Amino acid sequence: MNEEEITEAKAHLLQMREEVLAESERAYEASQSLGKDGVPDIGDMSSNSYNQEVLMNLSETQRSRVRDIDAALERMDEGVYGLCMRCEEEIAQRRMEVRPFSRYCIDCKTEVEQFGE
Repeated sequence: MNEEEITEAKAHLLQMREEVLAESERAYEASQSLGKDGVPDIGDMSSNSYNQEVLMNLSETQRSRVRDIDAALERMDEGVYGLCMRCEEEIAQRRMEVRPFSRYCIDCKTEVEQFGE
């Protein structure tokens, strides 16, 4: 990747990070308000419990996404952004556009999913 592409990718990653953090904050605020609208019956408590569980799982997904983004930013600082962490070949430009925090090329990602890291 050239310098301009890396600069654009960095701006995109930082924007994605901010969006994930804002979404996480909204989910947290929503989870705090569940079940605080009066005296709940057993159905309300069950529904609220399920909703809070879904929001907490979403939050874990968001934390994972922030970690992925931060790792990509770190790879930029190290000068290895856009290189597969397994085979060290350049990751396809289209893949990096769609998923700018990718650590692996398609072939290595497939192998990692099948056999583990």
